[in-house]
Amino acid sequence: MRRDHAPLLIAAVALAVLPFVLDRIGLPLRTSIDVVVFAIACLGLNVLVGYTGLVSFGHGAWFGLGAYAAAISQKYWFTGSIVLPAFFAVLFIAVTAALAGALILRRRGVYFSLLTLALTALLFAIGYRWTEFTGGESGLGGVTRATVLGLNLERDADYYWVVAAVGFVVAFLLWRFHRSPAGSVLVAIRENEQRARFLGYPTNRYKLLGFVISATVVGIAGVLSVFNHRFAAAEPLAVAFSGELIAMVVIGGMRSFLGPALGALFYILFREFLSIWTPSWLFYFGILFVGFIMFSPTGLVGVAQRLLTPFRKPIEEEAAMAGRTLSDEPLPAFLKPADHAAEPILEARGIAKSFGGIKAVQGVDILVRDRSLHALIGPNGAGKTTAFNLISGMFVPDEGEILLGGRSIAGLSPEAITAAGIGRSFQITNLFPALSVEENVRLAIQARHRHRFDPWAQARAFADIERETAALIRYLGVAGMEQAEAGALSYGGQRLLDMGLALATKPRLLLLDEPLAGLAAAERQRIGDIVKRISSDVPVLLVEHDIDRVFQIADAVTVMNEGRVLVDGTVEDARSNPRVQEVYIGTGAVTLAAKPRESAAEPAMLLAASGVNTYYGKSHVLVDVAFDVRQHEIVALLGRNGAGKSTLLKTLIGIAPPAAGSIRLGTQEIAGLPSAEIARLGVGYVPQGRGLFAGMSVAQNLELGRLKRQTGHGVRWDLERIFAYFPRLAERLDTPADFLSGGEQQMVAVARALSGDVRVLLLDEPFEGLAPTVIEQLFESFDKLRHEVSIVIVDHHLDLALALSDRTVALERGRVIHSGLSRDLRDDLALRRKVLWL
Repeated sequence: MRRDHAPLLIAAVALAVLPFVLDRIGLPLRTSIDVVVFAIACLGLNVLVGYTGLVSFGHGAWFGLGAYAAAISQKYWFTGSIVLPAFFAVLFIAVTAALAGALILRRRGVYFSLLTLALTALLFAIGYRWTEFTGGESGLGGVTRATVLGLNLERDADYYWVVAAVGFVVAFLLWRFHRSPAGSVLVAIRENEQRARFLGYPTNRYKLLGFVISATVVGIAGVLSVFNHRFAAAEPLAVAFSGELIAMVVIGGMRSFLGPALGALFYILFREFLSIWTPSWLFYFGILFVGFIMFSPTGLVGVAQRLLTPFRKPIEEEAAMAGRTLSDEPLPAFLKPADHAAEPILEARGIAKSFGGIKAVQGVDILVRDRSLHALIGPNGAGKTTAFNLISGMFVPDEGEILLGGRSIAGLSPEAITAAGIGRSFQITNLFPALSVEENVRLAIQARHRHRFDPWAQARAFADIERETAALIRYLGVAGMEQAEAGALSYGGQRLLDMGLALATKPRLLLLDEPLAGLAAAERQRIGDIVKRISSDVPVLLVEHDIDRVFQIADAVTVMNEGRVLVDGTVEDARSNPRVQEVYIGTGAVTLAAKPRESAAEPAMLLAASGVNTYYGKSHVLVDVAFDVRQHEIVALLGRNGAGKSTLLKTLIGIAPPAAGSIRLGTQEIAGLPSAEIARLGVGYVPQGRGLFAGMSVAQNLELGRLKRQTGHGVRWDLERIFAYFPRLAERLDTPADFLSGGEQQMVAVARALSGDVRVLLLDEPFEGLAPTVIEQLFESFDKLRHEVSIVIVDHHLDLALALSDRTVALERGRVIHSGLSRDLRDDLALRRKVLWL
């Protein structure tokens, strides 16, 4: 028996021994039937809650409807039969669930959950009050079993084995479904529905499939239950019953296959034994449920795994990106277009988009030819990403038309546009974080396969999908790290994988939004070369702020500013245009780095780390790290992607607590403290990607940053002091943070980290994805900040980081390999190459 069949073997053994075990502890056979019935219901609910990530507060309605459908159909149409009422009930549930799901799934998140709650409340009212049809509060009795194939189902013993057989068949069918292409997409939807849509999956169809399967399985449980108790009642239609089902799933373990069934067994045993002692057993069950939510969100399965951990040999892996293998393979043949066109591949004409009073894009024309690399550049807030979103289907243009290969795609859904031939990456990486690198790539490859909606075949059984997945992994240079979780990769690794997912959709046009952001210089060169090679087969529309790299690799350039096209032409047209130089280029990093900076560092030690070890699961990311920061000193953390720089910042702020080691802030030990407490002690953290509160204004973001952090630990940062460093924010206080340009968002992120009382500021890639003029403004602000706070900065702009900082700590594979004055690395290129491999 292969290991992946183990759940089925466990289920078969459990069903075989269950009645004998429960009989030994004094429980009747009917209780064993109840355990199997509730296990089936929980397995069905888990399709929706655990695998798809949709929380239904009304799934008990399908249990009750199944029971009523079987009881009523036996009473009026199929008298004396058990098979026909059962089949009728299952069919009725499937059809009803399809109709209800098509309506309810039009809403997402909390609105979906509330609609399921409303559904069960409505059905309970009908079942409880329609006395003539349902029996009302007295219920509907007279349900009988029958003899089927020689089995006298009136006997509980015979009926148990029928229920057990049905339970095993349901478990087998769900096991097959979860391993199928359709089942794998449900997990992708749970992890990141937006990314699934931009891979080409019509997610509403998949969610409807999951909803119908889930409801039907729960309905089967209701049918088995009504014949067990020979009585149909309105109680399963009540909200409380749906809550009990959710509690069973959570207590068992909602992201494991058999965990919900274990939760059902636990629930029945808890009910049977505790109800002997107190009628308030549900009160104690509720307390236990809260305990699992607080201390073991992975349920009983998680508890078992933790108990077994000491008996298993620990497996350690180096930080994931250390497993990369470089590759210069040509673009895999399956990704190359079958033919090439002389006419433009993409024509966007007069496209426009406004958000309230903000005109993000105004009458923009973009034309991309086949086998070319077309760069879309401009300062932050120019409208580049909005133009990408209009082309790829995230937004519908207010005006204009978009043609792909002569076919209009304006206003189509993201999945339809992806199917038409556009693949895109995102400015902020957009992956399935809890899935492995291989699973991410395979999902993207599978999206164009003819069996992508297959609910039965094994997803890993298609040789062409496996072959293409392996080829793309080799091409991206991530062979050797296929099993690493995508969310555990360094930011550079995530950007590389994000580009790979876009490429895996086999696009006729590839849209890349800031593919070089967050990469070290050597990596930027390599990825830039890959993008250029791709464009010789698949045309690329590229947004990028590394203007030197853009001018090296682009065939055509469109420059945007304030939502309009400023220049459209060749690289030389953009390079030599005075207006472009004025609004985009700024003084440049070289000029900034050349200007002498006066240190404000003082001898007093403010932050000291020693022997720090941090893990992501089995990955040993930081290994015996030691470094210190002095009062008013700026320390740069440098190293290749995957070296552990961002993880070190997360460890300092408490997001990734160290497994071992010491971190002292002043005289206080902070290693292992919660992030909130560390923040209140005077540590401000600016995460990579900014992490602003979307939908909230600038003022609200700053207020939330200040709310609990006026503790006396550090410099008091009120609005007046913040505006002295970031005057532009004074004009944007009432603007939603997600409506700002990238540069303004970065200013808000820094200002929010400073809000309150701060003495140490942690900056993770603060210059990432910003236009040179904005970088210049931020650089000067950080240079002035050294007189107020100590700063630890991670950034791939080496010249800027070295010019700004007093000292540099270099990491490689989670270890400190160099610590010294920044000016030594800044002035000695040979030393810089030796330390940083650049």
